[in-house]
Amino acid sequence: MSGRRNHSVNAAMPAWATRPIQDRFSGGMARYHGSVSSIRVIACAASDPDDCSSRFRVAACGWAGRAAEAGGLLASGSGTGQDCLIGREARAAGSTVDGVMDVRRADARYPGGDPAAGIESWHAFSFGPHYDPDNLRFGALIACNEERLAPGAGFGEHPHRHTEIVTWVAEGELTHRDSTGRETRVRAGDVQRLSAAAGVRHVERNDGPVPLVFVQMWLAPLDPGGEPSYEIVRGIADSTPYALPEAGALLHVRRPAAGERTALPDGAYVYVHVVRGTVRLAGTELRPGDAARVTGAEGLEAEGVTEAEILMWEMTTADRR
Repeated sequence: MSGRRNHSVNAAMPAWATRPIQDRFSGGMARYHGSVSSIRVIACAASDPDDCSSRFRVAACGWAGRAAEAGGLLASGSGTGQDCLIGREARAAGSTVDGVMDVRRADARYPGGDPAAGIESWHAFSFGPHYDPDNLRFGALIACNEERLAPGAGFGEHPHRHTEIVTWVAEGELTHRDSTGRETRVRAGDVQRLSAAAGVRHVERNDGPVPLVFVQMWLAPLDPGGEPSYEIVRGIADSTPYALPEAGALLHVRRPAAGERTALPDGAYVYVHVVRGTVRLAGTELRPGDAARVTGAEGLEAEGVTEAEILMWEMTTADRR
């Protein structure tokens, strides 16, 4: 059993926008069909995330929250599975957040994959047939996919370009093979990075006897092109950051016990994904598959409601023109 990822963009765009978008998504399951204005949004977000979807979404979310300040600063997006938490509410919960916390629930993820082939996928950002111009990226992060592969299932050989791909296995064992001749097995606790650069092809499979669950995160590089590279860090220690300078990002892995507090990094963009357990962040509980997108955070802490595992991306802006 196998699934094939195939991305394309069906529109004419200027050269500065066309190559990053088409190449970056050449290895996924997205096919964008939309108006000229939708394509412009894609191109704009690729070149300048601060001036496009991320800023518009966060600013609108923050504005709605501030308008409701007198009645408490928690505003829920109707039917979107997202909550916005800002300023005073977060400080009352024991932090000094000056920006916006945008909570995205697991049940708001876009479904994908091929269940008949043993592949189940859940996407945090626009992906596959699910196009949302307001949810193209956050900082450098352009995909955060939860993947579940049955024994023997996997993604057949497919290409990627201009993408930093980081994989975190939660359960089972992932077999990775790529066009550079590498073959590795990625286990729970390992961090795998594939820099697609100017182009690479790879295969991802579950060759084990038990189900495989992993989180795969795609980040936009600061500078496209170059030579593909690969790295795997076995059993990364808790609270040891993994640097991804190609995208101006750091990955932090935290495993708080019940009642234990752990600090989030201060940064322009911080993305928090709950792998397992329940944590409380600025007074809001996050469960497996939930995520929080925090802009301009300072002094924010997560508390384990239960024993938990969380992934946190600390990011600068990904714009370099």
